[in-house]
Amino acid sequence: MTQIYEECLAIARSELKIARQSLNDEITNYPTPISGCDAQFNHLLAEREKVRRALQSLDQVVFVPTPRSPSPDTGVESR
Repeated sequence: MTQIYEECLAIARSELKIARQSLNDEITNYPTPISGCDAQFNHLLAEREKVRRALQSLDQVVFVPTPRSPSPDTGVESR
């Protein structure tokens, strides 16, 4: 099961990287002049930020508190 999960995460990362590259290409090739009030360009920037955050969240270490380790700063309590 862990292998399937890891494969799914790898596929998600790969697809997000493809999406990021596609958005970067579209932003790079966007016709000038670029106006700050250009809704389509601003939408592309927002989508790129969503992809960046999604990639970041896949690589982020998440702490899950437990009774034996209630906070990230405390070590694991032995019994």
